[in-house]
Amino acid sequence: MENVILKIVSNRQVGKDVFEMILEGDLSSIKNPGEFVELKLDGYYLRRPISVCEFNKESLTLLYKVLGHGTKDMSSYKEGKELDVLVNLGNGFDVSLSNKPLLVAGGIGIAPMFALARKFNELGIKPTLIYGAAKKDDIVLIEKLEELTNLILCTDDGSIGYKGNPVSYLKEHNVEFDKYYACGPQVMLKYLALYSQEGYVSLEARMGCGFGACMGCSIKTTNGPKRVCKEGPVFEASEVIFEWV
Repeated sequence: MENVILKIVSNRQVGKDVFEMILEGDLSSIKNPGEFVELKLDGYYLRRPISVCEFNKESLTLLYKVLGHGTKDMSSYKEGKELDVLVNLGNGFDVSLSNKPLLVAGGIGIAPMFALARKFNELGIKPTLIYGAAKKDDIVLIEKLEELTNLILCTDDGSIGYKGNPVSYLKEHNVEFDKYYACGPQVMLKYLALYSQEGYVSLEARMGCGFGACMGCSIKTTNGPKRVCKEGPVFEASEVIFEWV
C-alpha cells in the first residue's frame, strides 16, 4: 500500500451513468491487474474503493458507475484537481496460470478486465471476453475491447449480442478455456462457479479501511474467513462460499 497524490487528466462520461477518470502521478507501486485503489473525496470520511481499469508507471485509468452521493460528486471533478489516493491495494490476477484464458465481466465488472486483457496481450495472448449487461446502453468502450479481446457481448434484453447472461451463453456454446477470470454481480459469479470451478473471481464488498484492519469486508471461504480488501479481491472460485447471494 502506498499513499500518493494524483492529478486528474480527464473525467468523462463513457456510458449510461458510467465515467472514465484518468489520473497521472507516481503509479509505480501498482503491479497487477485486479488491484484496486481508494480515493479520498471531499466531504466524505470513508474513502471510495475503485477497481484499477488500466495503469502504467505514470498513469491510472478508473472506470466507475454513479450509484450514490460519493460517485455523483466524483463525476463532477474537473481536470487539474488533485486527489489523495491509496494505491497497490489487494491481490490481483495471476496471468501465469493460463495459456487460454476466458474473461467474464458483468456490468461495471468490466473495469479490471481492461488491465487483465492488456497484460495477456503483452504475453502474446488475445483472450476471449464475455461481457454482459442489462441492455445496450450499459455496454461501454466496445472498440477498445475489440482491440484487446475476442469479444462476445450479452444483454438481458437482447438489444445487442446474445440475449441472456454470460453464464447462459457458456452453457449454450462451446467456449474453450483452461482458466477463467471474472468480475461482476455476485449472483453471476456464484452461477459461474457452479458451472466451472476452474477459475478466479474478483469480489466487491463494502469496505471501511481498505487494507485489512477493520475486518468489515470479510467473507466465508472453504479456508475460513478472508478479507476482500487484503486476501482478495481475487479468489479461487472453488474456495468462495456464496451464501450471501
